[in-house]
Amino acid sequence: MTGAARGIGAAVARRFAEAGDRVAVHYGSSRDDAEALAAALPGRGHVALGADLGDPAACRRLVHDAIAALGSVDVLVCNAGVAPTATNRHVAGEASDQDWDAAWHEMTQVNLIAPAALAHAVAGHLISRGAPGAIVNVGSRGAYRGEPEYPAYGATKAALHAMGQSLAVSLAPHGISVTSVAPGFIATERQAETLSGARGEDIRSQSPWGRVGTPDEIAAAVEWLASPEARWCSGAVLDANGASYLR
Repeated sequence: MTGAARGIGAAVARRFAEAGDRVAVHYGSSRDDAEALAAALPGRGHVALGADLGDPAACRRLVHDAIAALGSVDVLVCNAGVAPTATNRHVAGEASDQDWDAAWHEMTQVNLIAPAALAHAVAGHLISRGAPGAIVNVGSRGAYRGEPEYPAYGATKAALHAMGQSLAVSLAPHGISVTSVAPGFIATERQAETLSGARGEDIRSQSPWGRVGTPDEIAAAVEWLASPEARWCSGAVLDANGASYLR
């Protein structure tokens, strides 16, 4: 479970642990949060593991470390990503060349190349064991809705969805399902200030439900997509945006 220290990732980790699974909680820089979460999860055998997902070799080491700690890995959830922030805004024709290039490089490395490296490593592990499994990618409605202030984000999430569909075809003969969930705006800790500020009402009004999603709602979708019952949905991208964007 990448990017599991807080937000959606933490909710997914709790959901799997409550179902009796052992969870490897990945963190990038939030070591204290990840270790506290791993210690608080119900059940035993959970572990917090750090890795820089900007480095494909570190992604592969993360999978090896998770296998060593847990004994085996049956489900990979790629949740970590570089999300839009005030510091990585990059509007075409307005951003400096340096900011434009930096945003595209960082988001491509973490949002796309890292999940590719992780999926490759986990698929190899599952195939070598002759075991079925599941890969679930956390994408975004931005892949379809467009991200004019953060085009690299929208592009990398669209590519993540497409990669998942390609892997769904190639890995199905091995009993490995690959799906994606595409959330809309989610009320995570990181978004609390935005939602309580001037933009909050506008963001909530994007959905006819008059609110934004919760991490637990995305976690429920991820858990189902990773289950054997959802195997026939391999290749699907599940929209989870409260009808804020329809395609």
